[in-house]
Amino acid sequence: MSTLDNKINQEQLTPTQRTQIKRVPQRGNYEPQVIYQILDEGLICHVGFVVDNQPFVIPTAYGRVEDKLYIHGSPASRMLRSLLSGIEVCVTVTLLDGLVLARSAFHHSMNYRSVVIFGTATLVQDADQKLEALRAFTEHIVPGRWSEVRPPNRQELQGTLVLSLPLTEASAKVRTGPPLDDEEDYNLPVWAGVLPLQLISGEAVADSRLHTGIVLPKYVEEYIRK
Repeated sequence: MSTLDNKINQEQLTPTQRTQIKRVPQRGNYEPQVIYQILDEGLICHVGFVVDNQPFVIPTAYGRVEDKLYIHGSPASRMLRSLLSGIEVCVTVTLLDGLVLARSAFHHSMNYRSVVIFGTATLVQDADQKLEALRAFTEHIVPGRWSEVRPPNRQELQGTLVLSLPLTEASAKVRTGPPLDDEEDYNLPVWAGVLPLQLISGEAVADSRLHTGIVLPKYVEEYIRK
């Protein structure tokens, strides 16, 4: 078994200088399964990189297959072309779970789950791996969709770049629970607590060119992030 395999199979990733949680370290978590769960619930990641001393942060969709995060797009994408050069990248995903309302303005906060990933992305060239990554993108956004739609044809595959980022240098940070006020503020006549937040779907709107008789799939009707 390789060093990489050993690292992935550990109960937690070994923190590095870049992933070590320094601010409120008790909220840090380095367990792969916790990291994977956050990534699997999120929809959008933000990709940070620097080109010619100019920093960029680009939001994009993603997919995960085991210990790899995949991003994709057009070969004309500046972000993808830049990452192909082997520069370092920082990817973040954040889930907002609630607003934490304290008795003082200073102690207001948010309950959240977040992941930060560092590394170098590589081009996916193997055709089967590329198709699997594209399937992962679709299933990540709408589970059950891939088996119903037309798969990418040869031209579409050739016109899509897929990059892979290993989840070997990553950490999660999580805040849960009520507000933490100063002891003397607990007697203030001010409501305090948590206002939970969640991403929910609205009523599906059918395409105007949808053929008669095509029913709304159950995975759309009952869509939920979890």
